[in-house]
Amino acid sequence: MAKTHGVAGEWARVKGTVVGLWPLFLGIFAAGFAAAVAMFVHLEAGAAALVIAAAWIGFSIYKGARHVERYFKGARGEERVAGILQSLPDSYHVFNDFVAGGVHVDHVVAGPAGVYAIETKYWRGVVTIEEGHILLDGQLPSRSPLVQVRKEAALVKSALEKAGWKGTVTPVLAFAGDTFAAHIAEIQGAVVINSCDLRKSFDTERVVIQSSELDRLVSLMENSL
Repeated sequence: MAKTHGVAGEWARVKGTVVGLWPLFLGIFAAGFAAAVAMFVHLEAGAAALVIAAAWIGFSIYKGARHVERYFKGARGEERVAGILQSLPDSYHVFNDFVAGGVHVDHVVAGPAGVYAIETKYWRGVVTIEEGHILLDGQLPSRSPLVQVRKEAALVKSALEKAGWKGTVTPVLAFAGDTFAAHIAEIQGAVVINSCDLRKSFDTERVVIQSSELDRLVSLMENSL
């Protein structure tokens, strides 16, 4: 089994909780302030503000729960991909939630076959490639995952260069729900793949990084955590 570093999905859960619930905390604070106004300053004004705050709290709970679930769904996808990557040979190292340039990269894999920055998506629907674009159920997503994963790979490459290692970092877009119709493809310099095909794609005798160099690289990556 591959050696695992970090906890998959941890950052997604933390970020989801903060993004989803901060409006609720703001509403609770506003309700407390409104209650104080009603008690000590002006009853009618405070009561009106309290009604508004209560409405805000209700809306925040509704919207916040949806935000939290979206991030937690992404975290479950990262956990699934991390479990598959853990089954790689013991010559591989899997860094979950690797921070490069202030960005949390879902997974970075370092092994004999090279270094890979993996962005995980847990999308419902059918994923296809048409005219050089990733489509979900025939529609362009609001944010291009190819742009995202290439940027993350570039950040990982830059971070490793600053740490003292120069080499190629391959961007990989992995679909945890195995919704990519073509299973595996290469587009705009990135590998697009279903999670179920990850283990097989790494099952290669190709050696890009020798063991001694790999040990040095892993040590540098561990120190950057």
